[in-house]
Amino acid sequence: MPDQLLFALEVTANGLMAGVMYSLVALGFVLIFKASGIFNYSQGVLALFAALTLVGIQEGQVPFAHLINAVTGLHVTEFGWKVPALLAILLTALVMVGLAIIIEKLVLKHLVNQEPIILFMATIGMAYFLEGFGDVMWGADIKTLDVGLPQGINETLESVTDKALGYGFFVDNLDIVATVVAVMLVTALTLFSQYSKQGRALRAVADDHQAALSVGISLRFIWVLVWSIAGFVALVAGIMWGSKSGVQFSLSLIALKALPVLMLGGFTSIPGAIVGGLIIGVGEKLFEFFAGPLIGGATENWFAYVLALVFLVFRPQGLFGEKIIERV
Repeated sequence: MPDQLLFALEVTANGLMAGVMYSLVALGFVLIFKASGIFNYSQGVLALFAALTLVGIQEGQVPFAHLINAVTGLHVTEFGWKVPALLAILLTALVMVGLAIIIEKLVLKHLVNQEPIILFMATIGMAYFLEGFGDVMWGADIKTLDVGLPQGINETLESVTDKALGYGFFVDNLDIVATVVAVMLVTALTLFSQYSKQGRALRAVADDHQAALSVGISLRFIWVLVWSIAGFVALVAGIMWGSKSGVQFSLSLIALKALPVLMLGGFTSIPGAIVGGLIIGVGEKLFEFFAGPLIGGATENWFAYVLALVFLVFRPQGLFGEKIIERV
């Protein structure tokens, strides 16, 4: 088999893995959009906040240590204990549920039946607030996240491909774990959305807040539920991205890479978030591989957005989105 084709196959495999990482972020956007009909600009910051909180709990860091030291003159930094990874993840999940309750009480309940643009602007405000709040609470330094996930090259896959093709594929173990987790999440969320009472209520709320209230659906409960689930998805995304590249404030920018994923897959489709992520991941890797040397490289920075623009022109609802037909 030609070397160029082997390299392309390896690039495709890594593109699929990268696409899964994008999809983990996009899932949170889909959940909020299905429940409220708005684009949640703060989803990327939720992933950052969840990762910061997880590291802080795991390392026994004192919240607001810098602020406490500045006000009192003390020099507290840590409690002096370490929390096991699984317990730290569970505690962080509870924090994300608590955050969902606070968001509903302080923001969302005052915006019932408001225009989508108002809700969208509220999520922008929440994004910048949470980013600053996370900075004050846990500090702005780059943190290392280690919850015991395997990392580095998968030697089994390298050995199998080397024997079969004469060339060993380099695939990161963390990417494989992310793929398995993403498949489990999509399966669970799809079943929840389609077959549970709360899932049907969620779709009703997205269609019409007032009509949902009139048939006895608790809008406040639905919003707390969906923001809690989105917070859990953000925690999973934060763990994967934080383990891969460290927990830093640029982590919130992964939300920008989720935009093309949503445009391809559709804002209302949970499976579409995965398919869109895979298309973006593979597309940008292959385009960089084949066209990058010809046009100067760095195509991964813009390829996804150009592809999304093409989809907006020819199929604005995305591959799996619902086509809206309005009669005048």
